[in-house]
Amino acid sequence: MSDENREMGTQEMGAAVMGTEDINSGHGGVFGDAKNTPSGQNKYPPSPLPLSAALEAQRQDFLQEGAVGVSTRIDRLDRGIDVLLKYQNQLVDALNTDFSCRARQVTLLTDVAASITPLKHARKHLHKWMKPQRRPSSFPFNLLGGRSHIEYQPLGVVGVISPWNFPVNLTFGPLAGILAAGNRVMIKPSEFTPATSEVMQQMVSEAWDPKEVTLFTGGPEVGQAFSALPFDHLLFTGATSVARHIMAAAARNLVPVTLELGGKSPVILSRSANLEQSLERVMLGKTLNAGQICLAPDYLLVPEEQLEEVIRVAQKVVSAMYPRMLDNPEYTAIVNARHYERLSGYLQEAEQRGVRTVVINPAGEDFIAHKESRKIPPTLIVNPADDMLVMEEELFGPLLPIRTYKNFDETINYVNAHPRPLAAYYFGQDRQEEQAVLSRTTSGGVCINDVIMHIMQEDLPFGGVGPSGMGVYHGLDGFRTFSHAKSVYRQSRLNIGKLGGMLPPYGKATEQTIKMQVKR
Repeated sequence: MSDENREMGTQEMGAAVMGTEDINSGHGGVFGDAKNTPSGQNKYPPSPLPLSAALEAQRQDFLQEGAVGVSTRIDRLDRGIDVLLKYQNQLVDALNTDFSCRARQVTLLTDVAASITPLKHARKHLHKWMKPQRRPSSFPFNLLGGRSHIEYQPLGVVGVISPWNFPVNLTFGPLAGILAAGNRVMIKPSEFTPATSEVMQQMVSEAWDPKEVTLFTGGPEVGQAFSALPFDHLLFTGATSVARHIMAAAARNLVPVTLELGGKSPVILSRSANLEQSLERVMLGKTLNAGQICLAPDYLLVPEEQLEEVIRVAQKVVSAMYPRMLDNPEYTAIVNARHYERLSGYLQEAEQRGVRTVVINPAGEDFIAHKESRKIPPTLIVNPADDMLVMEEELFGPLLPIRTYKNFDETINYVNAHPRPLAAYYFGQDRQEEQAVLSRTTSGGVCINDVIMHIMQEDLPFGGVGPSGMGVYHGLDGFRTFSHAKSVYRQSRLNIGKLGGMLPPYGKATEQTIKMQVKR
């Protein structure tokens, strides 16, 4: 999911090429101070080593350890689960501090529980995942005793650059596949959530030896150095613009990357949809974490004759969820002033261009007079032009453009005229329309009659396509992403090469083999 890298944009990337934090924020240093646990002492002090030295220490320990057995992997997974359970209240407090207003329930559901679930899933299925996978051998090798299989081997050291919007989940969640695969991990979390990063550093240093898992805080200079390290794999969560720089840095060392990005995820509302049920789900996805979710609905396509009813129902369902917002701890604030100003700028542009906006503000609260809250009420932007910022940029906030259509094919054409999104959402009961969305559009994932929920399915791969991402993780797919699929062929006692005429001098057997192969 998108991260602090969205905050930097391309201008600051010019100054801090690989920086993953705001260049002006300056929180922390390259190495965080060791923190005591509530019991008084961390089990493992944070790594005192510079980044490159820490990488080398992990790599050498990995090589010395040799084959990473299932019990070791499960132990490392269990330690992640245990430390999440132990620190859940500290994480709640830290995220509320970082956002200035974030509900306890939101943090426990989306960051703590959503991190524990993949770790438990990996632990449950690890024995099966690790089994060598038999593959058929080609003719005639199969008839002569040749056998083929794949062994899933740890890559070595995996780098993780994690974001601010769900900083715990997008740090600890990927550890499920990485640790299950037998790897070591180096983590660079977001600077925009400093209190949470501090707690996570405590957690990591308590749960794992720095040669197993280590975490570094810091600003752009740390992000730049981190991105340029010769990892065995690098997972980056953030903006597409920054991903280009990350990928370029990784390419210098031929480091394979998994890029989890974002984009403008469309919602197609069919004439066959149940409006109240559909909009309750859409607006939940738009208001959860104040829309600061890479999978949040980014624009809504509705039948033109249903526009006013859609607006009315959207107002109704949001009012039921949030009768008040300014003093409601369950309505999340925008993470920082810069993001707040960015979103406010989108609304100002709409006003300047005479575009209709519908502010959903059930209690009639004065948000402008309380700008320090950094809260923006859910706002519908009706039929904005394509060249407006709300239609060109990923919103990452509680704004929802609504565009109308006359016939359903318009929705397919509109989605296809824009970059491939991280997700696409269809609401309706028309199976032909549903199939059109599935077969005629391309996105990282699809939800039918809901939004976002596909990310909660551990047996489904999660990732984008094109500008919305590269590679996948979660469940078995994550285990395989962070493993090397080593091909193994075992030859029989027979000299198949000789029998097949592959050894000079070539003769009759050679010609027979060629004749068998060179045909339709």
